[in-house]
Amino acid sequence: MDQIGERKNEHLDICLEKNVDFSSLRGNGFDSYEFQYDALPEINKNSISLETEFLGKKLSAPLMIGSMTGGTQKAQTINERLARASEKCQIPMALGSQRKMLEDPSVRATYCVKEKAPNLPLLFGNIGAVQLNYGLEVSHIHKLIEEVEADAFYFHLNPLQESIQPEGDTDFSHLLSKLKELIPQIKVPVFIKEVGAGISEVTAKKIKTLGVFGVETGGRGGTSWAYIESQRSKSEIKKKVGELFSQWGLSTAESIQICHKILNDKIVIASGGIRNGIEVAKALVLGASLVAIAHPFLIAAEKSTDCVVEEIERMKEELKTLMFVVGAKNIKELKKKKLCKK
Repeated sequence: MDQIGERKNEHLDICLEKNVDFSSLRGNGFDSYEFQYDALPEINKNSISLETEFLGKKLSAPLMIGSMTGGTQKAQTINERLARASEKCQIPMALGSQRKMLEDPSVRATYCVKEKAPNLPLLFGNIGAVQLNYGLEVSHIHKLIEEVEADAFYFHLNPLQESIQPEGDTDFSHLLSKLKELIPQIKVPVFIKEVGAGISEVTAKKIKTLGVFGVETGGRGGTSWAYIESQRSKSEIKKKVGELFSQWGLSTAESIQICHKILNDKIVIASGGIRNGIEVAKALVLGASLVAIAHPFLIAAEKSTDCVVEEIERMKEELKTLMFVVGAKNIKELKKKKLCKK
C-alpha cells in the first residue's frame, strides 16, 4: 500500500482504538451555556418537527455526518455504511479528503458512495486547501466533484495537523489569493472548514473576502488531529509537540459565535466535539444552521449501518426532547430561544 493509503488506515485505527476525543477535557465550550427550562411548554411533543432546509434540500434534522475517510478498503466499508445511514435518515454526508482519488484512480469506489446510496440527500466533496500549493488545479476539483456527484465542496484548513504530521504539507503561503481566483470557477457551493482547532476572528475575516457559501467551524473539543499525528510520528520531538497542541485552538462554541457575527450572510456549520442533542441545540441557537458530527458515527460505522442509524436517531430524540422542554415546535422557534451564560 502507498504512503497516503497507509496513513489513512493509520488514522482510522488510531481513531477507533485510542482516546482521541477531547470533548470531556478542555471542552467544546457548550458547558458554559444553559437553556431556561419551561415546565409549561404549551406544545405537544408528538407535533415537534426537526425538519430543516439546507441548500434547497429538505432534511429530517439539522444534522450531518462529518468528513472522515476514504481511499482504502477499510475506508470503503466505513463510507458505504455511513452513506446508507445518511440515506435512510435523510441527512447530509461529507467525504474525507479526496486527494487520494487524484493520485490513484483505483480507489474511486471508496468515495463514490452515491452508487450505494443513490437517495443520499446531500454529499460534500473535500480536499485540503494547501494542495493548491502542491499542484492542485481547478480541473482536478471539477473531476473530484463529478466523480462522486458532490452537491457541495469543502476546502479544509489544517495547518496544525500538517505541522505535526510526519509527511505534512506545510507551505500555506498565498492560499487566500489562490482561493479567491479558484472558488468562483467551481460549479457547486463551496465551504471552508477547519478540522479541530476552530475558525478564529482573524481567519473569519479572511474567509469573508472569499466567494464561499459558508464555513464549518471544526472547533476544539472533539477529535484532536494534532494528537493523532503525534501518535504516528517516530520523532520524539514531534510527539511532544503534538501532545502539547492536542487541546489547542478555539472551542466550538466560541468559533460558532465568531463565524456567525463576522460571516453573517454565510452558512455556519458547527462541528467539533458535539456529542448529544443538547449540544446540537446550543450550536443552533449560537448561530449554526447545521451540525456535523464524525467520531461517534465512525465508532458506530465500524459495527454496522444500523448502529450509525441508531446513533443518529438517538441524537434526534435528544434534540426533540430538548425542544419539548424549552417550548419549541420547530427548528425556527428553537433558534429564537435564549441561552444563559453560566
